Order: sequence, then C-alpha cells, then structure tokens
Amino acid sequence: MRVSHYFEWERWITGGHKQSVHNQRKILERAGIEYTTHPDPTADLLHLNNMGPRSVLAAKRARKAGTPVLIHTHQTAEDFEGSFAFSDVLSGPLRPYLEYAYSLGDHLICPSRYNERTIETYTDKPTTIISNGYDPEKIQGFEDLRETYLDRYDLTPPVVFNVGHVIPRKGLESFIDTARRLPDLDFVWFGFLNPTGGTVDRLLRSRETERLVENAPENVTFTGYIEDIRGAYAAGDIFFFPTHNENEGMALLEAMAAGAAPVVRDIETFEWLEDGQECLKAASEFVEPIEQLQDEARRAEISTQAKDRSQEFTLETVGEDLVSLYRSLAGD
Repeated sequence: MRVSHYFEWERWITGGHKQSVHNQRKILERAGIEYTTHPDPTADLLHLNNMGPRSVLAAKRARKAGTPVLIHTHQTAEDFEGSFAFSDVLSGPLRPYLEYAYSLGDHLICPSRYNERTIETYTDKPTTIISNGYDPEKIQGFEDLRETYLDRYDLTPPVVFNVGHVIPRKGLESFIDTARRLPDLDFVWFGFLNPTGGTVDRLLRSRETERLVENAPENVTFTGYIEDIRGAYAAGDIFFFPTHNENEGMALLEAMAAGAAPVVRDIETFEWLEDGQECLKAASEFVEPIEQLQDEARRAEISTQAKDRSQEFTLETVGEDLVSLYRSLAGD
C-alpha cells in the first residue's frame, strides 16, 4: 500500500495540528507503510490533513482517478473562533467552505466524539473516531529538567501551567483572572503569541490577546515558544486548561502522561474524563479546584489516575486503528 499523506501549508502551521500529522507519519513508518507527502492521485489512498485549495483540488483529482480520499477533520468554524486576529470574522465563511471540502472525502477521521458530532452537522460522510494520540517519546526524560525550568522562570511549586497558543479560545481570560485571585501561586503559559514574539506573532495576535497579556498580574509568566517542550511538563504540577472549544486537546494528553493533575473547563470535548477522579472540572469558576489541588495528597491522587487513563492514547494504541482504517479503505 502506498499512501499520499498531504498536509497543506505544512511549513506555516504549528501546535497540535502539526503534531497530529507528525504522529500519523510516525505510525506509518512503524507499520512499514510507504507514503509520500505530496498530493498524488495515483496512490492507493489520499489522506488530507488541511483542506486548503490545493487539498480540495487533490481530492477532486483523486476521486476522478478512483483513489479513496480520507480527510482528517482538524478544522471546524467553531474551533476557529476566538483564535487569531480576524478569526471571528473569518469563521462565518469558513463553515460553508469546510462543508464543501469535507464532502469531497470518502471517509472522515474525527479526533473525538465531540468533533464527530460537530462534523455530522457539516456533512453526512461516514466517520471514524481516532484520537490524535500522543507520543511517549516526545516527553521522555522530562523529569530531569524540573529544577532547570523552575529556576529559568523563577517558579515555586506547585506550579499551575498551560501549553499551547496564547489565544482567547484557549481560556486566556480565565487563566489570567484565576491567577489574579490566587496571587500566592505561580501561573505559567508555555506557548506562542506572547508580547515578545516576532513579526508573525504580532500580525496574528488579536487586540484582545494583547490587552489580556499586558494586564496580567505579576504571578503570570508567558514564556513564548520553548525549544524543549519537556521543560513545560517538568516544571508544571497542575495543568490548567480552561479552553472554550477543543477538538481534542493533545497538550492535555501529554500533561496527563507526564503526571500533571488536570483542571479543565466542563465542556463536551472532555466528557470522557471523569470529574473528581482523572481531573477536576468547572464551568467558569476555577479557584476552588486549583485550591483543592494545592493539597499534595489530592494532587497525587488525581495525577495518578490521569496518567493511567492517558495510556489509552499512546501512538501504539491509536496507531492500530489508523492502520486498520487505511487498509480497509485501500482494499489492502
């Protein structure tokens, strides 16, 4: 079997979307499946990971050639809102475009049940839920970096942290407001789009993001991009993820695997997590859950169960489902 595994705008896209594609290719390599990263309609299967105009064209050509088209539903209009500059304006026309783009697939991969329910309102194409998963090798050895990163950012445990793009949709306002109400705790956000970012950061950063970051209290640190993401999981103790909308949340899976105790917003995406056991959930008020996890014993209880649950999402586990779907669609 030979797969055309195409990721349009690969050079520019970062974060969980990029990591998901990296995970998929690692799965293919482990399974010994030959693939090209170019859109090739002569392959046994075309797998598209970002439905830009070239991907739409590739899907049309593949269908004409009789090649099965598999599309990963990373993007939704709902998930795009509250992200970067002009994202709220663009989310309107994005939906009909994605409805059309996803309809070009023979089969769709959804990273979560919530994402699948959303996509079912876009198109009636058949879907399969396969988690983006996480790569245990990506965080291997993180424990050895704890003192280095605590010292680097002058942090005192227990550290409350988040990992990802610094954008309103990720719950930036809740993160900052909660930190303001807990001045004795250190809050740190590891990720892109901070005030000291480069030209691209400044162009993408919304005015709301700038306002929130500039007015954050002294106990909040925005690190910007860090080369070794293991440092985030080494320094952090309580993974605070007040996101308003998420297709899955790969940083959450990594944080759980690293033994952090999660505090998440009570949204549909996280319905698979058991409140009070693998995480603590709140609709909008996060002070009490975080105060609860200041107790070392309670924090250890939640983090142990979260780490155990994360084992369901390793690449080895989700990879079997992806390879099986490939073979089914390609008739291999």
